[in-house]
Amino acid sequence: MFSKSMFSIPLCIAGLLLVLLAIPATAHHSMAMFDQTKIQNLKGTVAEFEWINPHSWVHLSVVGANGQAERWSITGGSPRNMSFIGWTADTLQPGDEIEVAFHPARDGSRVGVLSTITLPDGTELCNGAACREKLNVEIPEDAPFVQ
Repeated sequence: MFSKSMFSIPLCIAGLLLVLLAIPATAHHSMAMFDQTKIQNLKGTVAEFEWINPHSWVHLSVVGANGQAERWSITGGSPRNMSFIGWTADTLQPGDEIEVAFHPARDGSRVGVLSTITLPDGTELCNGAACREKLNVEIPEDAPFVQ
């Protein structure tokens, strides 16, 4: 007959392994590829707005220095966090003419981290912790997940 301790040791080991395997899932990727000390501004046309997890994306068509269209991709916060500061899945539509302020990529590629967007009607929307502080918005721990 098997004793309780014969089952509890493997069960404890299995539980510990599950916890250790889950730890990387809570990690977040680095924003080191973006220069947080610089702000770049662009005017362009929304090509696509992705309201997706883990980060939303605004894809813009911008006229470059050579007169040709360039595609820029600017990442924002998660839909959950952005919904607390006035964003929705319908905030941006393809064809909207907007102004974007963002932290550019260090390597000069056409990507960045969103700081603010000025909508066609002049409304300014922001992104990130500084934005929440500016608007005095606190995200509750039990806030619902937003898609």
